[in-house]
Amino acid sequence: MNTIAFFNNKGGVGKTTLVYHIAWMLHELGYRVLAADLDPQANLTSMFLEDERLEKLWPEEVKDHLSFLPCISPILEGTGDIADPHVEEIGHNLYLIPGDLGLSNFEDKLSDSWPRCLDGDEAAFRATTAFYRIICRAAERTDADYVLIDVGPNLGALNRSALICTNHLVMPLASDLYSLQGLKNFGPTLDKWRSGWIKRQEQKPVSLSIPMPAGSMKPAGYIIMQHVERRKRPVRSYQKWVDRIPATYNEYILQASPGGQTAEQETDCIGLVRHYLSLMPMAQEARKPIFFLKPADGAIGAHAQSVHRCYMDFKRLSERLMERVGTAGV
Repeated sequence: MNTIAFFNNKGGVGKTTLVYHIAWMLHELGYRVLAADLDPQANLTSMFLEDERLEKLWPEEVKDHLSFLPCISPILEGTGDIADPHVEEIGHNLYLIPGDLGLSNFEDKLSDSWPRCLDGDEAAFRATTAFYRIICRAAERTDADYVLIDVGPNLGALNRSALICTNHLVMPLASDLYSLQGLKNFGPTLDKWRSGWIKRQEQKPVSLSIPMPAGSMKPAGYIIMQHVERRKRPVRSYQKWVDRIPATYNEYILQASPGGQTAEQETDCIGLVRHYLSLMPMAQEARKPIFFLKPADGAIGAHAQSVHRCYMDFKRLSERLMERVGTAGV
């Protein structure tokens, strides 16, 4: 199992759409993929599933939800440990652990558990590692090659618990000041979480026999989102921000000396995702990735050419991502 989380401290950059498309492309390339929706907004779940199915996943009674929420409910209520997850089959070898708006209720519990892990508190370790253990069970059941984790745009306890599950972190970035500031905010926090988890692992009670995440959270690189081109070059208003990304990423995320490379030359730039404009609403209505749109969905003429270009873009992007993260599991 190779776990990859997608995170940006700023919302609205297209992170969830990116996870959705990469999941489908890895599936297209023949890999077994498990998507885990740990964003309390559950947007990834709603992208994968029709409204009728969502109503069945989220009935009125919380205990009957088919999502992450009932898996953590015994811990949240203080009545036991994690429950087995429901895994939704999206397609052959493509699976989803559905998200839930109720996940936000776990924030306070996780916030309280983090310091108590230093005291060797077993219940605190069970809460902190709950997401990891749920994902492990689902990945084992589906024999997943890759687990893609979508998280919300904040630096709270919920995301800390989600991110320590991961081998690798991918950062989708918009070409603007806010994404640069997000890198500056996240870099020191990432280092603090990583070192903090190492300290807590040292305090794990010998009697506690549960799987523990390594908490490596290794940066795999960044992806520039909604990249706008004019004559095959970024428009000027975007370019000034694009050119500042490599140095900021090196300094705050990798904690290395800033380089003088542009984003196109920077080895940590996994790729650039174009803004596909009118194709996105078309794909949302058809309930499929952009690169699977057909003439029957309205993708004709110039749109058909853009669909093919999108397919090749995401194929290259996914292959580049696999090169970055390798095949090693946890």
